[in-house]
This record gives sequence, C-alpha cells and structure tokens, in this order.
Amino acid sequence: MKERPMLFADEMVRAILSGQKTQTRRLYKTVKHPDFGCEMAACELAMEDPDVINRACPFGRIGDQIWVRETWGNVSNAFDDDGFAVDWIPNRPAKEIHEMPFGGGYYLGHVIYRADGEFEWSCDDDGGGEPRSAWHPSIHMPRAASRIQLEITGIRVERLQDISNEDAVAEGIGAPLDIRYAAIDGFKPLWNSTGGNWDANPWVWVIEFKRIERLA
Repeated sequence: MKERPMLFADEMVRAILSGQKTQTRRLYKTVKHPDFGCEMAACELAMEDPDVINRACPFGRIGDQIWVRETWGNVSNAFDDDGFAVDWIPNRPAKEIHEMPFGGGYYLGHVIYRADGEFEWSCDDDGGGEPRSAWHPSIHMPRAASRIQLEITGIRVERLQDISNEDAVAEGIGAPLDIRYAAIDGFKPLWNSTGGNWDANPWVWVIEFKRIERLA
C-alpha cells in the first residue's frame, strides 16, 4: 500500500467530511502502459482491462491511500486580557501538533483549517495590532498537518461529460440524490471554477474513495 497527497478545495473538503463526496475527477495526462512502457492516450487506456487501468493510474491503485491537502493555518497561542501568551483552547476543529517541521523551522500548538471557517491572528506578538488572516496554501501542507485520509476504492478513465447524475452527487454536488435535481448542472460550474473547461469534454481519471481514520 502506498499513499500520495491530493489537493481539495474548501467546498470539497466539507463534502468529504459530511460523507457526501466519494469521487474526484482529475485531468488525464498521457501515461505509460504498466507492462510494455509505451505511452497511451486516454482513449486507448479506456479500452484496456481494468487491472491495467488500475496499475497505470498516477494517483495510486485500488487499496492505496490519499492524504488530503487543504488550506490550513497554525495557532500557537492566545493572549489573555493582560497581553500575556496563554495556551489556545480550540473552539473549532483543530489538530494538536508538536514541533511539526515547516519551512526553516517548526510549528507548535494546533493546525486549523479554512474549510471550517475564517480565523484571524493578531499582527503583534503581544496580541495587539490589527487582526489578519494567515492561511497557508494547500500545496504547502505537510503530511503531519493533514486530518483526512482516503482509501481508493475504484479507478476508471472516461470523458468528463460522461458523468451521470449519481456520479455528480458523489462528487459532492447538491443534496441527496433527487430526480428533481440535476446534479450535473451543479458540477459544470464547479469543474470550470478549478480552471477546467466543461465544454472541451476532456478525458479524466475518475477516482472513487472512502474516508478512513487518519493515520499517524
């Protein structure tokens, strides 16, 4: 079993945490045949045996794990009425850390996540000054800061517009499946908001997953 990181936007993190999101689609880029080494276009790979598709996937194989990267921050302390630093008591989802390496140093305290709502830090070491936001981009999240672990349960290759209404719901769109609600209509702007182009109908990897307990 291997594990790899994967970036998710705040909205999709919330959908994972609620149990609604169990699929993600990622753009297909040319891969090599796992047995013969030749490069394969998506239309070629899609016709291969599921085992070949599974082994060719750059995001992992069925049974492998993904740790989620999301926008995050660190709260090392709070300040009392006299301006003295005191331990911060979490009032939102937070993960306690001890000497977590980051950049040229390390972080202490708690990791928090933007998907759970905004948070403001003080500008000055004594707790004064104007508050500011200090989120770190998801791409810079260390594994130790991640709170969500996923297990890959299915892999396939298909055209983006082949997504079904049921699959769009599994992408985290809309309420529980209802024939009156076209979840695909909600998925289109979501895909485009990530820099994708729905109308181009690209080939994509479809990664199905389930959430598991976060590993240490």
